[in-house]
Amino acid sequence: MYKHIFGPVPSRRLGISLGVDLVPKKVCSLDCVYCEVGKTTKLTVDRAEYVKIDRVKQELEHYFGDNPDPEYITLSGSGEPTLNRYLHDLLCYIREKKPAIPLAVLTNGTLLYDKEVRNALCKADVVMPSLDAASATVFKRINRPAAELDIDCCIQGLVEFRREFHGEIKLEVFILPGYNDSSAELSRLKKAILSIAPDSVQLNTLDRPGVVPGLKGATMSELQRVVDYWDMANVEIINTFKERRKVKSFRNDIETAIVATITRRPCTLDDLSTVLGLHVNEINKYLDVLERDGAIEAVAEERGLFYRLKAE
Repeated sequence: MYKHIFGPVPSRRLGISLGVDLVPKKVCSLDCVYCEVGKTTKLTVDRAEYVKIDRVKQELEHYFGDNPDPEYITLSGSGEPTLNRYLHDLLCYIREKKPAIPLAVLTNGTLLYDKEVRNALCKADVVMPSLDAASATVFKRINRPAAELDIDCCIQGLVEFRREFHGEIKLEVFILPGYNDSSAELSRLKKAILSIAPDSVQLNTLDRPGVVPGLKGATMSELQRVVDYWDMANVEIINTFKERRKVKSFRNDIETAIVATITRRPCTLDDLSTVLGLHVNEINKYLDVLERDGAIEAVAEERGLFYRLKAE
């Protein structure tokens, strides 16, 4: 069992993607109200070697020797990957070992004000930063950032990165009704997006409960309203669950194992990760499908969010 790499996981956007986790769960510069991985346990902008890069390299070396090449290698995982100060070193290592495999990085984009972070990410082929707010009030409410972060500085970091990066930037905007979907905030977001000039803008929303109880995702009509309001040609709605079963890396044995486990007793995401020996991000992909199919449901209890078979 690997500790720092996971998958390949079924991804509609990246196909067969091997995940690489560079921070422990959950070290992040944000504590987003909607995060499906869970509440941030270390809220920080301090870059450090949270995960030993030599150990990550050892796991990758072993994986490369025993498995077919994935379609992508994606740095994502349990928190914010750019917080690992050896990010550049790892990207260079992967580029040297597997030059034909595209490298993607999923990031919240908050550290792009740092030239060192921007330089490291320039080794990737695809960078998927997020931007959920363009005003300080909404930024603090939906993303709950580390105290050092300023939304204008974060946006300027994205602008600078676009100037320096020659790969593809897919900007994700997570729409959460009642938080960032007012006309005023959408107008501010459009202005920020135009200044960043990403290759594409991907609208996403909540599929399953986040950190704060009672949140509800945007409907397709609400997301379409945002698309129409912005009136930009490069905006698309990401339907994360729609095609996941059709992705060739979707494994029915993992889905069966999840159902069998929660049939015995309800489990949290961490419980399932421990029992099945799978990364939380990998399990999340299957929970999305099972909940959308009506096979399971999430119930908030004192210890957290539990998944159980859906009541008849």
